[in-house]
Amino acid sequence: MHGARRRGVPRPPSPLPTLPLMDRQQEFVLRTLEERDIRFVRLWFTDVLGFLKSVAVPPAELEGAFAEGIGFDGSAIEGFARAYESDMVAKPDPATFQVLPWETPEGEHYSARMFCDIAMPDGSPCWADPRHVLRRTLSKATEAGFTCYVHPEIEFYLLRDLPDDGTEPIPADSGGYFDQASHNTAPHFRRRAIETLEAMGISVEFSHHEAAPGQQEIDLRYADALTMADNVMTFRYVVKEVAIQQGVNASFMPKPFTGQAGSGMHTHVSLFEGDRNAFYDSEDPYELSDTGKAFVAGLLRHAREISAVTNQWVNSYKRLVTGGEAPSAVCWGRSNRSALVRVPMYSPGKASSRRVEIRSPDSACNPYLAYALIIAAGLKGVEQGYELPPAAEDDVWSLSDRERRAAGYASLPQNLIEALEVMESSELVAETLGEHVFDFFLRNKRAEWDAYRSHVTPYELRTLMPML
Repeated sequence: MHGARRRGVPRPPSPLPTLPLMDRQQEFVLRTLEERDIRFVRLWFTDVLGFLKSVAVPPAELEGAFAEGIGFDGSAIEGFARAYESDMVAKPDPATFQVLPWETPEGEHYSARMFCDIAMPDGSPCWADPRHVLRRTLSKATEAGFTCYVHPEIEFYLLRDLPDDGTEPIPADSGGYFDQASHNTAPHFRRRAIETLEAMGISVEFSHHEAAPGQQEIDLRYADALTMADNVMTFRYVVKEVAIQQGVNASFMPKPFTGQAGSGMHTHVSLFEGDRNAFYDSEDPYELSDTGKAFVAGLLRHAREISAVTNQWVNSYKRLVTGGEAPSAVCWGRSNRSALVRVPMYSPGKASSRRVEIRSPDSACNPYLAYALIIAAGLKGVEQGYELPPAAEDDVWSLSDRERRAAGYASLPQNLIEALEVMESSELVAETLGEHVFDFFLRNKRAEWDAYRSHVTPYELRTLMPML
């Protein structure tokens, strides 16, 4: 497995062998800016909720940014700092440099982007930086001898407009699952989006129309977990930009339509020890090693605890309902798409392909925090030697709540407040996120729930007003 390949950016000349790796990367960035006549570099990072933040700097300031970072007011960013500790520094990571493959509106020049790590003024990492949260978890995996690879299947909707009055939006097309539909609205959208992603070094495995009208899926090729979290943030930005260019809008809302499937981000995970897939065992009926089984057991045991992060919005739980195409029960199975975790069997006997798929995350989560918790839960299972329960062979979607309980399947949280209550008592989540992110996330999401539950919905007005 390899990270995403760089495309669309000139390869740097052979650097002097005496330069350190990071200096070579910085030199490549500075040289590319000059060769491509790039006027602005956008420095990206995310807040705790997963919203992309950006500050643009001219190339003349970038060398200083590499050395000292760019100072900003952290108290203005969701979850970063309190007013009396607001000074923070964004330090660009030159390994994430990519030219944005479209011109400015004036058509004069291109811009570029780099992701940043957030630091305190003394140079220490900011504990509220989601990128740092994921780095900490990956460091623990490295200490255990593992490299973590992930591969997401990202679903979203293309819409003709984005109503701001609470009315239901109109899908951009009327296609269905795998349809090769011809229509005037946003023709060849996926092709243009993929070309843009690959021009930025983000490799796409495949894409297709999903089951609902307007719903799309684009799957990214495997990369290490930190690179993939960066790629997911870039993906959401690129998809929205390309959609606007084609006269439509893209939405990653988990459940925008009552009668249609929600948008998930099924995530495939594998652990490697060097070049060896730690999840593969040719002698096992599922070709799943003891390490793989313990990892799945960890995902199952901690699934309810991490749901508030993998499904962080009140709308997320409209997707995770009984009878839908998303998981609602805590179980696993081989090629069983109704299970929370499944072991895909596309390539039996191929060691490098053995992985597990967790199907609960939606495409509106913060990928840094979600991946940190998914990996932490799996690693806890490996570390503690959790025992994997029997696989679910039946269609769990068709079972009633009573039948699920009788079969020994716990349910995922039914709404955000239930997920928050389970999360609050989780040592795993508190340790993985760190005290600052853990406390802020709980406070912010409780406020979201309080606002949501006090709002009178169109459903109540439509069904209750006429008869009460």
